[in-house]
Amino acid sequence: MTLHATTTARTRPVLPEGRKISLPDVSGLLGLRDRVVAILKRRPKLYGTILLLLLALGGYYAYSAMQSESADYVTAVVARGDIEDSVTALGNLQPKNYVDVGAQATGQLKTLSVDVGSVVKQGQLLAEIDPQITAAKVAQDNGNLANLKAQLADKVAQAGLANANLSRQKRLLAADATSKSDYDSAVQVSNSAVAEANALRGQIAAADSQLNGDQVTLGYTKIYAPMSGTVVSVAIKQGQTINSVQQAPTLLRIADLSTMEVWTQVSEADVPKLKLGMTAYFTTLGQPDKRWYGKLTQVQPTPTVTNNVVLYTAIFDVANPDNQLMTQMTAQVFFVTASAQNVVTVPVSALHQGRGHTGGRSGTWTPNQGHTSAAQPNAAHSRFNLTPEQRTAMRAAMHQPGAKRAMVMVMKADGTVAPQPIVTGVSNRVIAQVLWGLNEGDKIVVGHKQAEVAPAAGQHAGSANGAGGRGRVGGFP
Repeated sequence: MTLHATTTARTRPVLPEGRKISLPDVSGLLGLRDRVVAILKRRPKLYGTILLLLLALGGYYAYSAMQSESADYVTAVVARGDIEDSVTALGNLQPKNYVDVGAQATGQLKTLSVDVGSVVKQGQLLAEIDPQITAAKVAQDNGNLANLKAQLADKVAQAGLANANLSRQKRLLAADATSKSDYDSAVQVSNSAVAEANALRGQIAAADSQLNGDQVTLGYTKIYAPMSGTVVSVAIKQGQTINSVQQAPTLLRIADLSTMEVWTQVSEADVPKLKLGMTAYFTTLGQPDKRWYGKLTQVQPTPTVTNNVVLYTAIFDVANPDNQLMTQMTAQVFFVTASAQNVVTVPVSALHQGRGHTGGRSGTWTPNQGHTSAAQPNAAHSRFNLTPEQRTAMRAAMHQPGAKRAMVMVMKADGTVAPQPIVTGVSNRVIAQVLWGLNEGDKIVVGHKQAEVAPAAGQHAGSANGAGGRGRVGGFP
């Protein structure tokens, strides 16, 4: 078999006999070209004008493309301000120093000289209980004491007579002028008189003690203020009978309102963040724009459990010189765990974990509503070409208390976005402090604008539920 090399040649198609190829007529275009060239030769300045017009049109289309690209993002400007991280809790106000005034005498409340809100001084008369019963007991005690003293005087006289008789019996017995039995009888009478006098002296002491006790009780019928302050509650009315036999009833409460205590309920998850001496402040419902400051003084170790929620009581003092704070006021309390003033801040929504982002709509990243831990190196940071000075500054920022690594997407002047590693400091749920990586005035991306949603079947555009409405700012896809 003989092999023949074959070649394939591209040839024009063969048309059927009698048919011809018809070419488009370009004579008109050629004529237009010739006229434009002739005009440009006669007016060379017109050539520059047309060139500038073409360049302007090109720039406009490029700018429009850039604007449509950057319009897909929601941005924010890096600002400077104050930031604070705190533990919030609800509490109420109590006076720091107060005393419950009770009654130690029984009887009818004769007079009540104060009312709720009265300002009193220490030693001021507050109330008086009817003293008639107690005064009668004192009078009776005085009579009994006088009677016993009179009996003692009689016994003392009898004892003196018995002693004199005993002395005569001694002399007579020595002269053998009396009998031994008469002498013994004189001794017995003298000793008996002395013993009876001593017994009366004991009764007088008991009667005197009874008198003193009843006099003290009589003094209790007048109730005086044990401290200076304000009467914050009154539990009894004038004319009411008081029985202090079983227990001492509380008549009223006096409190020193110049210093108040704030009692707050803190959840068990936030208690580890509290430190004694840390700054705390609160606002009230009546004055939400005014802050009262204090220092945390106590966290009680025993919690209260309500509906399986464990709450610990935290207490701090606050000065109240104008008496604007009142007992049982509700307080919105903030325990400041960290704060910074006049620092560079960014929205927390702009912080992300690093994912390769090349700019433009094609890039993707994963939002992170917190921070990446300093102990967990961010792989994306190693991909940035940082200068030695930048790396040194970044490491120095990481040594500051509370420093954490994060990443943001920075929008450049040409509308493109690029990832930027940063170091954050104090943060809360809204903003974070920037220790390194951004400057005031930088523009960063905080989210995407959601595309316009077409109306669903059976719904009308612009309905009450917003279906089919205009595009809105949303989160990340």
